[in-house]
Amino acid sequence: MDIDELLDIVKQHNIDAVHPGYGFLSESPKLARRMAEIDVMVVGPGSENLDRTGDKLQARLLAVECQVPVLPALTEPTGRVDVVQLFVEKVGLPVMVKAVDGGGGRGIRLIRNLEDLPSLVERAIAESPSKKVFAEKAAIDGFRHVEVQIVGDGVGNVMHLWERECSIQRRYQKIVELAPSTVVNHKVIKPVIEAAVRMAEKIKYTSLGTFEFLLNPQTAEFFFLEINPRLQVEHTITEAICSVDIVKAQLRLAQGASFDEAGFGGLPQSPLQSPKMHSIQLRITAEDPEKNYSLSIGKIQSFRFPSGNGIRVDTALINGAPAVVSSDFDSVIAKVIVTARTWQDIVSKARRALADTSVVGITTNIALLRAIVDHADFRAGMCDTQWLEAKHDELLEQSCTHSQLPDPFHGLVAPQPLNESNTAASGASHMFRKDDAWSIALRPQSSATSNPRPHHLQLAKVIRNDFPTNFAADIMFTAPGSSPQAFRMDMQSTSTSASATSSQHRQGSRSDGSHVVLPISGKLVEVLVDVGDVVKKDDAICVVKQMKMEIEVRSHKAGLITWLTEAEDDEDVAEGMLAAIVEDEKAQAKL
Repeated sequence: MDIDELLDIVKQHNIDAVHPGYGFLSESPKLARRMAEIDVMVVGPGSENLDRTGDKLQARLLAVECQVPVLPALTEPTGRVDVVQLFVEKVGLPVMVKAVDGGGGRGIRLIRNLEDLPSLVERAIAESPSKKVFAEKAAIDGFRHVEVQIVGDGVGNVMHLWERECSIQRRYQKIVELAPSTVVNHKVIKPVIEAAVRMAEKIKYTSLGTFEFLLNPQTAEFFFLEINPRLQVEHTITEAICSVDIVKAQLRLAQGASFDEAGFGGLPQSPLQSPKMHSIQLRITAEDPEKNYSLSIGKIQSFRFPSGNGIRVDTALINGAPAVVSSDFDSVIAKVIVTARTWQDIVSKARRALADTSVVGITTNIALLRAIVDHADFRAGMCDTQWLEAKHDELLEQSCTHSQLPDPFHGLVAPQPLNESNTAASGASHMFRKDDAWSIALRPQSSATSNPRPHHLQLAKVIRNDFPTNFAADIMFTAPGSSPQAFRMDMQSTSTSASATSSQHRQGSRSDGSHVVLPISGKLVEVLVDVGDVVKKDDAICVVKQMKMEIEVRSHKAGLITWLTEAEDDEDVAEGMLAAIVEDEKAQAKL
């Protein structure tokens, strides 16, 4: 993310082109402009296109100029809650608030009631790099998220590679993508594709870009959403239905190739003449859907992905190479792409592919994905942008039946019985045995020249070995100058920082109905209530930041705040910490 550092690397190694992938810098006109100043190409639309398309308000103005339908919206970015409040009073609820420079779900909040407006707008502003947002009337009921893949040569020639549907999202981040859309009447897709092409031609778009819309298949209404002027994470399913490597084509276009030379020759351009293939991308993420999709940090011990005709897996995981999920990057660890000739075949293939997918060592969304593709609504192609939220509890309950690791031999090979010794080692990436011992030298970093007397640790009995996720053993521990002492050691991996783990903040009890407990670890942004406040069910109590997202911790009940955490803003806090105690008002009145 450091442009100055990237410039130094480019100069040091005489690099003449940079591909920004699909991270935040891929939409940065500043990066493209500064690289151009030293005659280095950033593969993509270029700074002028990025100025018109990367900023959501500028992209909206382009849509209006091209007579593409848009929703009522603020016409100027703002960092003030009261400006959004006035807009809501004018157009009514629901309203969507978006960071003008967001991406990947960052800085987006849906406001359904006025009570939540101040906190939700503040969260969106906080997640915006420029601290600026805009608001627009929300189109939610019955609408699908439909996006058009555009490619331009920079001199006015523009092609479309048909549409993708990305309605199944959590926190406004896609987890299941389809190409083409499952909308039965493709005639309602035609004006959407035409609108995207019209906008791209207007600015002589260069390279790859995705033009996003909301579409109601029943009414044929559609509205422009935004432009992602870059390669998309879900470009894989467009490649699958078009049989074109669009990343290679993007690189060739950057070198001055024509559409034919880049590999796009022969692709029909009638919006009604879509390819006779279907493709689904399933994003495997290191998240816990039962804990508000909190990041699952830890070491991946093992993994297994599907293979076969029409199955592609994109991942950075390599067998035999250690892989650790940290909080520094996006939570996607793999993409499973399945392709078939009919919708029925592709749904069956997706179910089988996920049955052959497993990741051990961290929590993932695999069980939830299995529940999604197994749902009758998905099989019928009837999922709109609100479907995942509406069916979330049902899907979580169903995912419990899909959470067991699949049998890789499909019942054809009988499992071998486990004795106590290999039970303790099952699933572990490290073998530990009784009487294993270590001499441990501990010295302060400031005293590196000292000669510490070693400690000694010996395993008396291995009780459980799922290292590094968890490990339990009886040990003999000997400190310098003392006799051996027996301990029961129980270790569990955690995403919590050392300062949060060692803090003295009170822990909550999930069995106590008055306790509001932190569902995730992270950094405390702010506490939104005071002792003595009366809160309603689902009122926000505090805000915790994890990765790029700020997550509100809400009260599960109405009542009176009788106790509040003393944790400070910007302090590391641990999952399970007690945030507040909410007592029934009537019970307090009797006291």
